[in-house]
Amino acid sequence: METLTALLRELGLDPAALSNGSLPARSPIDGAILAQVPEHTVAQAHAAITRARHASHAWRDVPAPRRGELVRLYGETLRAHKSALGRLVALEAGKILAEGEGEVQEMIDICDFAVGLSRQLYGLTIASERPGHRMMETWHPLGVVGVISAFNFPVAVWSWNTALALVCGNAVVWKPSEKTPLTALACQALFQRVAQQFGDAPAGLSEVLIGGRALGEALVDSHDVALVSATGSTRMGRQVGPRVAQRFGRVLLELGGNNAIIVGPSADLDMAARGIVFGAIGTAGQRCTTTRRLIVHADVADALLAKLKRAYASATVGSPLEPSTLVGPLIDQSAFDAMQDALKAAREQGGTVTGGERLLADSYPQAWYVRPAIAEMPGQTDVVRHETFAPILYVLRYTDFNEALALQNDVPQGLSSAIFTNDLREAETFLSASGSDCGIANVNIGTSGAEIGGAFGGEKETGGGRESGSDAWKNYMRRATNTINYSRALPLAQGIKFGE
Repeated sequence: METLTALLRELGLDPAALSNGSLPARSPIDGAILAQVPEHTVAQAHAAITRARHASHAWRDVPAPRRGELVRLYGETLRAHKSALGRLVALEAGKILAEGEGEVQEMIDICDFAVGLSRQLYGLTIASERPGHRMMETWHPLGVVGVISAFNFPVAVWSWNTALALVCGNAVVWKPSEKTPLTALACQALFQRVAQQFGDAPAGLSEVLIGGRALGEALVDSHDVALVSATGSTRMGRQVGPRVAQRFGRVLLELGGNNAIIVGPSADLDMAARGIVFGAIGTAGQRCTTTRRLIVHADVADALLAKLKRAYASATVGSPLEPSTLVGPLIDQSAFDAMQDALKAAREQGGTVTGGERLLADSYPQAWYVRPAIAEMPGQTDVVRHETFAPILYVLRYTDFNEALALQNDVPQGLSSAIFTNDLREAETFLSASGSDCGIANVNIGTSGAEIGGAFGGEKETGGGRESGSDAWKNYMRRATNTINYSRALPLAQGIKFGE
């Protein structure tokens, strides 16, 4: 506990203020309560949204490169506290230390990206059909951006949205998962330090709401929140999307993934095995980009499965704070129960399951460690088409490449996908319009571990949202088309003659 106290203080939090709240912050490592966090009321949520709206009015008039300077300072602060924040991610979300620090590195990377972007918020100059006219487009801040994030990436997803939203001139109100409140409060505390150093950041520019569903609903239903960026389950997205649309707000949804890797007969099997193992068991299978389906050619299936089963058997499952650990705990018992239900269904639907059992129950009776599972299936049954947020890899065999593509696409989700092949035609077909229908399609790398330079998101029940790199910044701004007449006449478009 003394170590946690020092960690919280380093990150700018007062441990005494986190000792008598109503929300227990539990560690999935051993089930221990790390803190008792005070929760916000709905009235406080509305007050925070109002503060953010006022802050956005001041922030939009700050030049974009100056806004980028605030984000640059925040990135530098994250560099200085990478180890501490990464360790808190491990304690609260159960990620191994390498992944916890890797998540903070994503925050640093998106800050770097956003700083450059602050000088590149470009619009177009457009040829006008009317003489003596110039047409162009300009981009302006939306106002308030609401962020609803999930437990599995407790800091990175917020930063993807916030770094871009800030340089685009918006304020941000964040409702993190109630399973990971401490990491959110730490991010906010570090931001407040930077805002004070920056000097002219308006109060309310970044707000955090700690609590349950009612606070998320306040964000979703508020007419003062121009954009709601929500990351979570497809079930959650089905509720958030229509409610925001009902008030004509904008929504950016990052929902479920049922990601597949196709392994062709020409593939480098050692490379494929490494990509599959990390994609399937990293973060204990609790990534939206986790590899959940392996579609492998019959000619190489036995050889590849042998490699995978050896790797699974040797993967160290245990406390994520131990350097040798590769697989930490599931977030809670409900995640474990969902995994067991899925494995039971897989067996009932003709599958052969290796692994999946609970581990370390004697050492950690209040935690939920499992052996990652491989389920060899006779076909793409109902359970295979359903995303279970756990380390289950369903294995399907194919003989014809078109069959493999059809299996890849025949699920409701469309986030990430990959193919391992040395066949140029297979690779190019996979990336073509008739290939993968996912927002992310990779060749000879796995489904997990996207870089911030590319837009992140997917199609179908994944929600269609795009965050992070490329031109995802346009989500956080409104576009205006402007036409300037510098002639002495007033010609109409389309050659219309009126009143002459």
